[in-house]
Amino acid sequence: MGEPTWTREKLQRLVHREIGDYQLIVVSNRQPYVHELVEGRISINSPAGGLTTAIDPLMQECGGTWVAYGGGEGDYYAVDEKNRVQVPPDDPSYTLRLVWLTEQEQKGYYAGFSNEGLWPLCHNAFIEPTFQAADWETYKTVNNVFARQVLDEIDGRPAAVFTQDYHLALLPRLLREADPDIITGQFWHIPWPTYEIFRICPWGDQLLDGLLGNDLLGFHIGDHCDNFMEAASRVIGSQVHDEYNLVYQKEEPTIVRPFPISVDFEAINEESQSPEVTLEIERVMDEFDLGGKVVGLGIDRIDYTKGIPHRIRSIGRFFEKNPEYTGKVVFVQAGVMSRANIHAYQQLSAQIDHELEDVNGRFSTDNWQPIIYLPDDLPAVTLAALRRIARFCVVSSLHDGMNLVAKEYVASRFDEDGVLILSPFTGSAHELTDSLIVNPYATEEFADAILDAVEMPAEERRERMVRMRDVVEENNIYMWAARLFVDMMQGARRSRRPIRSL
Repeated sequence: MGEPTWTREKLQRLVHREIGDYQLIVVSNRQPYVHELVEGRISINSPAGGLTTAIDPLMQECGGTWVAYGGGEGDYYAVDEKNRVQVPPDDPSYTLRLVWLTEQEQKGYYAGFSNEGLWPLCHNAFIEPTFQAADWETYKTVNNVFARQVLDEIDGRPAAVFTQDYHLALLPRLLREADPDIITGQFWHIPWPTYEIFRICPWGDQLLDGLLGNDLLGFHIGDHCDNFMEAASRVIGSQVHDEYNLVYQKEEPTIVRPFPISVDFEAINEESQSPEVTLEIERVMDEFDLGGKVVGLGIDRIDYTKGIPHRIRSIGRFFEKNPEYTGKVVFVQAGVMSRANIHAYQQLSAQIDHELEDVNGRFSTDNWQPIIYLPDDLPAVTLAALRRIARFCVVSSLHDGMNLVAKEYVASRFDEDGVLILSPFTGSAHELTDSLIVNPYATEEFADAILDAVEMPAEERRERMVRMRDVVEENNIYMWAARLFVDMMQGARRSRRPIRSL
């Protein structure tokens, strides 16, 4: 491996050059630092994920403000009278400004419209979206709450606002109407559906208009950009210029481009080689009796988009077709339940339990079972150990914007070993073409892909993994952030709206 093209330090230098006199405001539902109460004291943790990994160093360099919902038990006690706290805690360099929501607002905006409406609308997992008028009104209310907080933070000064994801689709238009000089960019972290599906949404016209308040709108892959532009044209009559990736709404341009998100390759690669992970490998191997066995791995948030029941059925079919691997292959499924208050997720949990009982019931022996299910929020060191142990990793999403589990597995394999089985319905499949790409609905082919992973010669495993590692190392999380930020700032400069300077 050579030196990566993009590093944290290079990203920081670029942002410092591009931001100029503008203050940078990042807005997201999820906060980068959470304050919890532990035995009466405030404890701070940083949620894992690509968003924090990419944008936290950017914010540390710019000294801007990150506006987010305050969901930690200790958040209220950590902020000042303006709901601000300086972060990171060990070396404060930017401001975290927290937004408070009532329980009813959180339920209607987040659990309701965002996750019972938009989430199933945007994922082809055959779960019917639920659109409640009350949830929509709450979604609008909360977007206005965020807008007021952002505008108060900007206080009339030049600003670039970078909004994250589907929870805040109305925010860009609200900001643009309040102050046309604000530079606005947004990244939509989930798929964008086809026009035929999108028009199900009763308020799709308002969502589109809100998002077209941005100077730049990013998606993971080109197909999602195309879907969005078609929806904008057919639902609200926007002018679309495909050759330039431009959409005009109210005579103002929005650049719509793909930006495949990634992971911090160097950090994951280094962590995988740490003494702590090596010790954890020994513990996990001993606890689950994995010595001498071929181990497969799935790491997922328990969500109906991840294809976990399909995966379990295919593992069962693998053992039906290849009984000689009884006792020799073990699949570890790690994951934690999410959105447990939503009925579709409760049904999914019951379905997973049923499929597990079926496969383990049919194939287990006195001292072995084919699938070990770990439905817990596992420590990062344990997940790192599992990635190192696994001969093959399975990502069987029914639909995913990107899926970073695939890239994390590749980045962790400094030994240049391992096989990735990957659904074609992920953004990652567009980049990781040396994986074994298999349709999760095709049980026979899925079972055969597991056999291929188990029996693949070491040299072929190495050749495929080396090529995939080169891709992830080159297209890392810092490249994603750099491309987005540059296109947002320079795109606004090239638009017909002049950028104000101090």
